Formats: sequence, C-alpha cells, structure tokens
Amino acid sequence: MCGIVGFYGPDDVAHDIVFGLTALQHRGQDAAGIATFDDNFHLCKGNGLISDVFRPKQLKKLKGNIGIGHARYTTQGSNDAELAQPFTTSYPFGLSMVHNGNVINFRSAAKRLHEKYHVLPKTSNDLELIMYTFASELRLKNLDNLSVIDIFDAVETTQELVKGAYATITIIAGHGLLAFNDPLGIRPLVLGRRETERGPVYAFASESTCFDYLGFEFVENVGPGQAVFIDKDFKVHHKNPQEKPKNFCVFEHIYFAREDSTIHGRLVARERVRLGKMLAKKVIESGIQPDMVIDVPSSGYFSASGLAEAIGVPYRRAMVKNNHMGRSFIVSSQAGREDIVKKKLNPIREFVEGKKVAVVDDSIVRGTTSRRIVRILREAGAAEVYFISSAPPIVSPCIYGIDMAMSTELIAANYTEEEICRYIEADKVIYQSIEDLQELFSEEKGHGGSCFACFTGHYPTGDVTKYLRHIQEERQSHRSDKKKDEPAPTSVSAKAPAPTEH
Repeated sequence: MCGIVGFYGPDDVAHDIVFGLTALQHRGQDAAGIATFDDNFHLCKGNGLISDVFRPKQLKKLKGNIGIGHARYTTQGSNDAELAQPFTTSYPFGLSMVHNGNVINFRSAAKRLHEKYHVLPKTSNDLELIMYTFASELRLKNLDNLSVIDIFDAVETTQELVKGAYATITIIAGHGLLAFNDPLGIRPLVLGRRETERGPVYAFASESTCFDYLGFEFVENVGPGQAVFIDKDFKVHHKNPQEKPKNFCVFEHIYFAREDSTIHGRLVARERVRLGKMLAKKVIESGIQPDMVIDVPSSGYFSASGLAEAIGVPYRRAMVKNNHMGRSFIVSSQAGREDIVKKKLNPIREFVEGKKVAVVDDSIVRGTTSRRIVRILREAGAAEVYFISSAPPIVSPCIYGIDMAMSTELIAANYTEEEICRYIEADKVIYQSIEDLQELFSEEKGHGGSCFACFTGHYPTGDVTKYLRHIQEERQSHRSDKKKDEPAPTSVSAKAPAPTEH
C-alpha cells in the first residue's frame, strides 16, 4: 500500500506535491519520491518520511508545472532507496510513473517484456512492469502525431497484460498527465481541481483528504479500468471502459484510509461508526457486560464509539497514542511492531483500573500486537479485557498491496476464536461478521462491490495459487535482509494459556 499524487497547473507544483504526500504519509513510511518536468525531468527520492527526504534545497530543484509524488510502503522486495518511486524512462517522449498496488503476474509479465519488447527490468519493483509495458505499447503508435486515442489504446493493452491491483499516475513529457486504474478498481484514486487566476490546477491523489488541505474541489473517482488524461491545454479526456464489476478493497474503509477521506461517495469515518454498531449484536449475544468501550488509537476510534452508542455503555479514550511513532501495521518486522506498540500506546490507569474493558481495534492479523495491547491494559489494572475486532477473521493473505503476511502467519487462518482468545490473553474475543460486512459494502448499498479476499480467500482476479507460491519464495529469499514476523505458535493452547482471573 502506498500513497500517490500528481499535479498539473500553470505554475510550479513541487510544494503542492509535498503537502499532498504529507496528507498521505499514513499510507507509506519507508521511502518517498517526487518527479517534476519542465524541459527535463527533475527527480528527488530516498528512504524515510516526507519531511526527511524533501528539504528546501531539494525543493528548489524540482522545477516544473507538472509533477508526481509517492510515499512508499514496502510489500515486496527490499527497502533499497533505488526502489523508491517515481521511476522514469526516456523513451518514448520521456515518461515518469508512480503506482499504488501490487502486480500478481510479475514473472510472466517480466518474461513477456524481455521476449517481445527486449526490455529487461532493472529492479524487482513491479512499477517497472507497468511503466515499460505502457511505454512499449505507446512506442508502436505514430509518435509524430500522438493522439489521446493512441494513449488510451496503450493503457487498455497494459491493463490486459498486467494483472493485479494498481492505481497509476504518469507524466508524458510534453503531452500531459495520465492516470489509470486496474480493471477491477481495487485501489483508490481521485481527481480534483482548484481554480487560480492563471488557470486551473488538476490533481490526482490516493485519497480525497489531500484536496481538503490544498483547497481543491473533488471532481470524481477514477473508476475500474478507467483512464483520465489531462492534455497540455488542460483539457480532460476520459477512457470509459465497458461496464465492469468493481472490487474495491474493503480494508481501505476498515483500516488503511484516513477517517476524513471520502471513497466512492462514502466518508470513511461514517463507515467505521457503522462497523461498530453492527458489532453490538454479537457483543450482546456473547453475554459480556463491559463497564466501558475504548479504542486502539486511532483506526479503532469510530468503531468503538459506534459500538458504545449501540450497547449503551460509556466510551472513553483510555489509551493515549504518541503520534510521533509510526503505524505498527506497516513496520517490516515483528520485533519492530511490538517495540512501537510499547512506546506509542499508554493506557490511562485511572480510567481502566478495576474496570471490565471492551477494547476495539480495526483487526487482528498475527495476534502478537493484540496480545501486547491486552497485557498493557492488564498492567494498568483492568479487571477484564474483551478484545473486539471491527474486521472479520483474516484468513488469507492480501496479494493486492497490503502486507498481511503468509497464511501460516495469520492467526485466524490456523486457530479457532477460543484459541486466539487464549493466545492474546483476553477474556473474550469478538469478530465482525463477514456476512454483515458484505451486506454493508454490497452493490445494493451503493458501494458498487468490494474485494473481501483476505476474509474469504476468494480473489477477484481468479486463481492465484501460483502467485501465492511466488510470494512465499520471495519472502523466504529476503529473510536474511528483512526479518519477518514470527508465525503463530504451533500450539496456541500450550504456549498461550488462558489469562489468570483478576
């Protein structure tokens, strides 16, 4: 999962790109990059946060009224700075591209590039596959008289050849700014516009929250398989594909997107409140009677407040988050995750001491972070701790850009709720119902369809057995460079006994 932006207007856009990326910092903390264009491409990228990579000295060099930016979260490959986006190629015209997502036919697409187009990708970053496939198709057109139809034809062929989830933004030097999605629309991408005295500025971004900060008006979502091209006269062109089912990633609403973003007409904060209210029935049926509902900051906040309202129990912000620590979900090692949890979450003892506490988190992935949260609440004096997940049990790895690890590392793929409860040392574990989640995000509810693969194992791109094997091989090859999370214990009952009574 990454954050991408693209800007095109009458004046230099580097500062808008930096502010836009800062609003998307939650989507990636490993690396960042910006490319702008005037008569040449100007590129700056490196490892670290937006504020670490882009200093005033670098920004002065990023000249141009068209530019793109990227905040990287590593799901495949290493964290080498050379893998930071954007990527640029000089032919045809000069292209620079960023993407958010994950290509699942990496090996076959790379083989095709080499055998048909005689292109050898330089890195393991799947952006190269998208960029070089698009470039290779574009070079077959009449480059002396390139039309918008030619560009869209190259996009369509790229979408047919490159499988997976991706939202992309591309500078075509001297021609304009292009954005397109994979045919299923799994990853988010929105278009905005801001009027200035010198003319309009257009922007593409992963989330609409960028537009709020920068004074842009939301124009539209870039839909499944759609392409949008803004030419050098700032005219907006659309490639509207045949009607295709949408399979937007539901985990964006549950966890990854910012609460103040609106995705496909749905405010993320409001959907999380609904998730909490849907949990009320299962909480009541379980027989537990919490004294209060609290959240795991900050993605659990709105679900916790919705649950508390529905069951008539007080909601308290009883855990304080150090906002200067990163998001533990996207830290690359389990040791790093646990260290962050220890340092970034501090319970308010006076609120939880002697109380039966229902703590709401967005999900339970490996279980180790959940266990640490339960422990620090018990250390603060909580009498009982009920752990409640806004998401259903995660039983399958995401192959579309969210690093949920392999199935052997997903605790719900291998153990029952009772065993998970013992492992995380809670008094009760309650999950969201997959049926309720599917109902909330069904087409009939106006969402247009969602991807639930991590909860059901049914992938919208079809049989992915071969790709899952490739993921396992790739991860094993990188274990010496990037320590992976420990798998769930071989015996939850033996290694994680039920907590003692309080």
